[in-house]
Order: sequence, then C-alpha cells, then structure tokens
Amino acid sequence: MASVTTYDILDSPLPPAPPDTILNQLQWDTLLAMADVVVPTLKPKSTADPKVHLAVDDDKFNLIKQSIQSRIDHPQADALATQYLEENALSTPEYKDSLCRLLANNIPSEARRGISFILTALNTLPGSLLLTGSPTPFRLQPLDVRISIFRSWKSSYLAPMRAIHKSMVALFFKSWLPLSPTLERVIGFPRVPVHGNPAEGYPYEFLQFPPGDDPETIETDIVIIGSGCGAGVTAKKLAEAGHRVIVVEKSHHISTKHFPMTMKDGPSQLFANGGAELSDDGSIAVLSGSTWGGGGTVNWSACLQTQSFVRQEWADAGLPFFTSAAFQNCLDRVCDYMGVSDHHIEHNHGNRVLLEGARKLGYTAKPVPQNTGNQAHYCGYCALGCAANIKQGPAVSYLADAARAGATFIEGFQADKVLFHKQRSGKTTVVQGVRGTWTSRDANGGRSGEPLISRQVIINAKKVVVSCGSLESPLLLMRSGLMNPQLGRNLYLHPVVIMSATFDKPVRPWEGGILTSVVTEFENLDGRGHGSKIETLSMLPAMVLPLFCQDDGLENRILASQAGNLNGFISLTRDRDSGRVYPDPVSGKCRIQYTPSIFDRHHMLQGAIGCAKMAYISGAREIRFTSSAVPPFVRSDTDSDSTASSVDEEGINNPSFQAWLKKLSSSVALPPEKTYFASAHQMGTCRMGSSPKASVVDPQGQVWGTEGLYVADASVFPSASGVNPMITNLAISEWTAENLVKEMERERKGEVRTARL
Repeated sequence: MASVTTYDILDSPLPPAPPDTILNQLQWDTLLAMADVVVPTLKPKSTADPKVHLAVDDDKFNLIKQSIQSRIDHPQADALATQYLEENALSTPEYKDSLCRLLANNIPSEARRGISFILTALNTLPGSLLLTGSPTPFRLQPLDVRISIFRSWKSSYLAPMRAIHKSMVALFFKSWLPLSPTLERVIGFPRVPVHGNPAEGYPYEFLQFPPGDDPETIETDIVIIGSGCGAGVTAKKLAEAGHRVIVVEKSHHISTKHFPMTMKDGPSQLFANGGAELSDDGSIAVLSGSTWGGGGTVNWSACLQTQSFVRQEWADAGLPFFTSAAFQNCLDRVCDYMGVSDHHIEHNHGNRVLLEGARKLGYTAKPVPQNTGNQAHYCGYCALGCAANIKQGPAVSYLADAARAGATFIEGFQADKVLFHKQRSGKTTVVQGVRGTWTSRDANGGRSGEPLISRQVIINAKKVVVSCGSLESPLLLMRSGLMNPQLGRNLYLHPVVIMSATFDKPVRPWEGGILTSVVTEFENLDGRGHGSKIETLSMLPAMVLPLFCQDDGLENRILASQAGNLNGFISLTRDRDSGRVYPDPVSGKCRIQYTPSIFDRHHMLQGAIGCAKMAYISGAREIRFTSSAVPPFVRSDTDSDSTASSVDEEGINNPSFQAWLKKLSSSVALPPEKTYFASAHQMGTCRMGSSPKASVVDPQGQVWGTEGLYVADASVFPSASGVNPMITNLAISEWTAENLVKEMERERKGEVRTARL
C-alpha cells in the first residue's frame, strides 16, 4: 500500500449559477417545500414542531444518534451528530444555486416545462385539489402534511406525478450531499486521498486569439475534435508521422494541482451537464466526461480487452478486421503503451468481497488490469481527477506525446459544424475543415467568471477527425448536414443497477483502486454474449448515495451516515436492445431516448442476485438496490452473527436470506418507473459497418459518402462491447489513425483513394 500523505489542492470555483428566473417565486417556494420533505430537520418528538421538523420517537432518535456518534472519529462527536441530524437542505446557503444548475443542465427542456406546469398547478385551487386533495397550496402545508402528500405521488394514478416524485427525490438529495457542512466529518471522508503523492502534469500550451468581429482562420493538415481516448491516440499517431495536427476541445484544461476536485465542484467541471444526463423518460442517468482528456481523465482505470464472442459478432456483421491479428496487435499496443497490468494491484475491501465471494460460491472472477504505467495506484478518487498523474489517461500519455511531436491545441472550442467543399462528381462530399466558437478563460485565467473573448474560428484542414464521444459526435455530424439515417441510432449504454452492502465495521470504500476485480459468471446468459458483469463502484459519497435515496427523510439521513461502512457494486449489462440520441428541438443539446428493455433488465437482475449472494456470504449486514421494487435485505440480530464462523458453515442457506432471494427472483425485473439505472459507457451512435445503409463509417473509420472525414471514438462500435470500452476504443481509433496515415502518404505520392459511397 502507498504511504499516507497530505497536500494542498487548488480550488476550482464554479461559474455563477443560471439565473433563478428559470422558475418564478411561487414555483421556487413550492420546489423548496418539496426539498424539505426529502432532506428535513430531524428532532425527537419531545422537542419537535411537526409543522417544520420531522418528529422521531425519542428512544429511536437517541438510538440513531448514538449509532452515528459511535462512528464519528472526532472529539466533539456528540455535537456533530446532533448538527448532522438537525441540518436540512434549506439551511445550506448554496442549495438553491445547486438546484438551479441541475434543473438547467440535467433536465431536458420538455421535462423542465412539465415540472414548471406542475409547480404552477400546485399553487392554484383546482390544481391543489387534484394533486394534493386540499385547497391549501402545497408550499403552505405543515411538514407532516407535505410528507404525506409527497409520498402519495409515488403511487399516483397520474403518470406525471409518479415521474415527478422519482426525479425530485434524487434531485433534492443529490443537491444536498456535496453541500452538507457536516456529512464528510460524520463519515470520515477526507478531502485529500490518504494514499499517494501529487505530481505535476504535462505543461500544455493552447492557442489564443485576439478580439475581432470576423472569423479567425487557421490552416492545418488534420483537425481532431475532442480530446478523449480516441482523439488522444489519433493525435499522437498523426503528429509522430510528421503531420500538422490541431486538437480542439470544448472544455478547458485543468491541471493536476486541482485534482481531485471536490464533490461539489467536480461533477460540473469534469462531466457533461453537471454530472448526469437523463434519458427522456428519466429511467437512466448517463455519466460522460467533458474535460481535457475526456472520459480518460475521470474513468476508473479498468482495462479489459474485447472478448472473442464480441469480436466474432462484429466480424460476422461484415467486419473481418475484428478477428484479425491486426486488431489484436492494436489491443496489445495500446495496453503496452499505457503500462496496463494487474501485477501491482492491492484490492480494497469491495474488490476483495467480489473475489472472495466468487471463490466461495464457485463463480468465475478475475483481477482487472489497470492503466497505471506498471505502478501501484491505491486511490479511489480518480473519478474526480488523478492528482498522482499515474493513471495513463490521454492527458497524461497520448496527448502529451502528441504535444512533444508538435501537435497544437485549442481549449474552449465548441465545434459548430464540419465544413465541406462542393461535392465531387455529385456524390462525394469533400471535407474542408471545421467552424466553431472559441471562448477564452476569465480575467483571472480561470473558468468561473465571464470569458474575456468569444470569437468564431475556422480551421481549414485536409482531414477532420470527429472524436466527441457517442453522445455528441452524431449531433455534430447532423449539424454539419449529413443525412445518414443511422446517425444517432444504435445507442448502447451498458445499463447498470447498483447494489449497496453495509458492513458492521468501517470499510472506507473510497480508498484503493476503484475497479480492480470483475465477476464474469453471468456475462453470457443468452448464449449470444448478452448478460451482466459484476464490478465495484466508485464510492465518492455524493456521486453514489443519490441513487439509493428515498422519500423518507429519516432513512436518507441514516443511509448517508453509513457511507464509511458501505460498499457499492454494479450489475453491468451488455445490452442487446439499443436507443438513440438526437438534438433537443429548442436548445440543440443532446437528448437520449433509451429505456432498458425487459430482456436486458432480466440479465441485470440475474447479475444483481449473484452480487447479493457474494455480499451476504462476505458478512454484509444490509443489502439494497437502486430500485424501490426490491425490498432491502437486513440480516436479523437473531440470525448468525455476520462475523461468526457459522456464516462460513451456513453459506447462503440462511432461511430468511433464501426467502428474500426467492421473492427477488420471482418479481418483475426492475421496473423502470421504480428503479434508478445508470450508465458510464456510451457506444454505437456512429457505428462502423460494411454498408452505408446500416452504418455511419466504413471499416477504415471514414464517414460514408465523404472524403477526409473520420470518426475515432466509441460511437463507431458496431454494438455494445460488453467490457469497459476504453481499450476497445483506443484499439479501433489506433487502427483508424494508422489507415489515415497511410492514406495521407498515398495522397502525398499522388495516389487517391476513392471514397466509399
């Protein structure tokens, strides 16, 4: 294990919140009155005012307080436990700003209009009678009445109210967690990782542009749009081949001196749309990196190569490259370059639960290689940026080497559209470059104030490589006038359901490598490569706890206080059934149309049941899922003690546990209206194929019907990869870059490849 250390981290203040005019005053008052239901002040009945406090039986309150206090390593544990229980969402000064950001960034425009409509209705007599059964507006009701009304919406006959209930519960809890003045001290979560040492990152330099009304025009050989994994390997390959390369990124670079970011600032600074994009029906939250280095800056270091059954599936679809030695060579090269290995892993508690639980149950499991440069890296904070500079994401490795080879970079560049010359022979569209809007940093060189300059920039280039990710690449191509009907379709997300296991003793789940083990027992449930893998979860409290929240303010507070004793696991499904992305008709932002199918949910549930068995046999006291359709399992005090040797003798044969498993197995598989699903893997929206009728890019990564336009990111996957997509993405992108290098060499020699139509 790495030595314990401490260091200072630079602040990363957020830009000002959107104006609160997103709602009017009555709507805000109503929304905040709802928030007070989910995160209320808790007091014993003897001192509580039920109009403003959640009154808890005195004996129960004291037991809860004593339990919380016993876990606090602080000289004033009693006062801290009291403060923690008595704080509420509305007592946090930045809470309204946080809600503003989430409403503006996370909620699609149509859903936001629906929320606004219901908030307005709750302030009218007819609306109040219909939705609450009372003529008194919701915001004026005492807390105990508001709690009853709000909970009734969970099973309302009105679908919009059920949707409002589900989304608002998560929204209110998510906004409170990173702002709580006491939570981190209560659970013992340190601001700075206790293992590892900080290191300086590569000193990137970025082009700057003077003010001006006319577009600034620059010339290059290749422009790469995006800075994630696909962009990084492509930039390195092309720059080292001697070509002029410009990499543009819509976000601004963040130095490792700011890493890891706080749970308050990190989601907005490092991820798209404030930390999660919701599908249209709200069934799944999609997490995607939006920073210098893209998803490679915030992922969990997992490096799994594409499996044989997936490679064969893609080859059978007309892409023999995937069963060739050439593809394997690409996989091996990217792994060798990043120092991918499982030799230096020290598993934390959660990963030991998977490996040891799998051993006891006879499941197939293995370590997950890490892209840590053949070094040990015992840090669980990498989802908020790697301060140690050990994780070999694009900003640490590929882009730095591209810079050394002469590549040029532009941050703060929002690509508006790809530009084309006039069509050649009436069929082939020849790329000309890209047009976008560049915004500078603020007057202090930061990202939290107004930019000093905003200017349109045109980059003329012989080749354009789109590497914006599976959510944004198809939207850029649509904005550029391409009409391929497959654009945006075939969206695969590896949907996950999350399970938490609470243990009697502290496990400090945020320490250690995030994802260093995988259970593959359930990965091929249909005989065609569809099923679930079981993996561990990043345990940064404010990122995982919202998925388990309820409309019960007391249970929410208890759950959050147990974060130091809690491990999280995911049942990650290789989805058979896909969705699509498309632009919002008002804002143009990415919209996601995706609901996990019953077929894929069944596989998710099978993996989750296996995960529950491993947690139980490892001594978990409580097991719960991110689904209100699945009741939590709590090990009874009359059952075998969770630390006793009798657990090993009994295995999973405890009658109460078996009864719970039977109920779970016979239930409807994770109904979307009662389940929080999540995704950190997006694939397929510009899929590769052998025909323009069924795909967007050809087997070399060039967009059908164009000359000089390529896509290099996970959007080209023909279907879901079934493994964490980084290595597959890098390998395919390297292949595309290699083909592009050869193409440009042929063009230099006067040989021209005819674009495939």
